[in-house]
Amino acid sequence: MSDRIGELINSRIDAIKAGQSIYSVGKVTRVANYILEVAGLEDVFYFERVYIGNKGEGYVSHIGRSSVTVELVKRAASIYVGDEVTSSGKMFSAMASPDFVGHIVDIFGEDKLTGNKFRELAEIPAVSPNVPIMDRRTVKKPLYTGLCGIDLLYPIGKGQRQLIIGDKKTGKTQIGLDAIANQRGQGVICIYVALGKSKKTVKGVYNELLARGAMSYTVIMAAFQEDCAPMLYITPQVALSLALAYMQQKRDVLVIMDDLTQHANTYREISLLAGKAPGRDAYPPDIFYTHASMLELGCQHKNGGSITILPIVETRGGDITDYIATNIISITDGQIVTSSKSFEKGQKPAINFGLSVSRLGGQVQIPAMKALGTSIKRELLSYLETKEIFELANIDEMSAEMRDKLTRGKEMLERMKQYRFDPMTPDGMAERFGKFAEAPETPAPAESVK
Repeated sequence: MSDRIGELINSRIDAIKAGQSIYSVGKVTRVANYILEVAGLEDVFYFERVYIGNKGEGYVSHIGRSSVTVELVKRAASIYVGDEVTSSGKMFSAMASPDFVGHIVDIFGEDKLTGNKFRELAEIPAVSPNVPIMDRRTVKKPLYTGLCGIDLLYPIGKGQRQLIIGDKKTGKTQIGLDAIANQRGQGVICIYVALGKSKKTVKGVYNELLARGAMSYTVIMAAFQEDCAPMLYITPQVALSLALAYMQQKRDVLVIMDDLTQHANTYREISLLAGKAPGRDAYPPDIFYTHASMLELGCQHKNGGSITILPIVETRGGDITDYIATNIISITDGQIVTSSKSFEKGQKPAINFGLSVSRLGGQVQIPAMKALGTSIKRELLSYLETKEIFELANIDEMSAEMRDKLTRGKEMLERMKQYRFDPMTPDGMAERFGKFAEAPETPAPAESVK
C-alpha cells in the first residue's frame, strides 16, 4: 500500500513540474435544468469531464466562441449562475469492475441495490470507437433464444443486431429476458440496459433473472427515470464499451437495450434544451448517427468473441413506419415484430410472423434447423394468409385440402406458444414440429362414374 501511495505522490509531483496540474476555471452563465452554459473555459476540449464545484459533474458537449455547453450527468445540489466550473484535462469516462456480473450497476461503478462502490474499478471509454472492418468475421454461429418462433423462423446469430419492435405491453421485454435466461451454461455474458425505468421495474427484472440463475452471467446497467437525461443518453454507450471489453477477452456478449425509443426521446429533449436545430419530428439531425454508431459495435470478432445486440423499440398503434422505427430497422439485420392483436388473443410470444424478418436467416442455423424452419415458415405464412380470407367461412363447405391446411396451420400456430421463461432446445423444437416437416398428403382424386 505504501508503495502505491508513493507512486501517486511522485506522479503528482511530476505533473506539477510539467505544468499539467493547471486547469481552466470558468463560471456558469446560464442554467437550463441539466444544461449549463459556461464562460471562461478556454482550454477545454469536446467531451471533456468537468466539475461544478462539489455540486456535480458533466461533460462538454459543445464549444462556442465565447462559451461552452456542459451536460450534467451527476448533480448533488442545486447549481446557480456564478458557480465555478473546473476542467479535468481528461475525456469523460465510465467505471467498470469484473465484479459487475450479478448486480444492478450504473456508469459510475455503483451497486444500485446497496449504494456501495465496487472494488477494483477501472476506467473504460464512455464512447468506444467502432471495430475495424478487417477485424470482423462472417456471422454464422447461432445464438438460441429458446423461442420456437425465433430460433426456427427468424434466427439470430452471434454478432447480429436484431430489433424487437412493437406496441406497449406486447411482450417485447420478455423476449429479451427469455433470450438472457436461455444463455445459461452457454458461456455468454449478458448485459441488460434499462433506460428511464422505475427502480421497482428494474428490481423486478433482477428478481426474475436471479430466480432462474441468470444473474450469474448477467449485468443490469440502469439509468432510472429520476436520473439526469444526459445519463440516460450515455448509459447504452457505456454498456457497449463494457461489452467491447468482454469481447476483447474472446467472450460472446448479448446486449438487450430496453429501449431505444426512450433513448431517442431523451436525446431530443437534451438537444432542444441545448438549442440545437430540430429536424424531423423535432429530433436532432444526428439522431440516425447516434443510433448507428452504437449498433455498429455489434459484430463477430476475428478473435472468436462477439457482441449480439437486441435493441427494443416501442411503437404506437402498430405503426412500424415512424421516424425512429424506420431508422433502426435500416441499421439492424432484421426485426421481430410483436402484435397487440396476437397478444390479446393469447398468442405468446405475440410475434407477427408476416412482418418479422431476419436478413441472415439460414446462414446462422444448423442444416437440420434450417430445413425444418424453411418448411414450417412457408406453411405457416401460407396458413396465416389463408386464414384472413376464410376465417368466418363455414369449414364444412370447404374442400378436404383446404380443411387440412387450416387444421395443420392452426395446430402449428398453437405449438408456437410458450410460457415465460420456458425455453426449448433445438432438439425439443425438432421433436415438437417434426410432424410438419413433411408436406401434407394430397387427397386422391375420386374415381369417375361411368
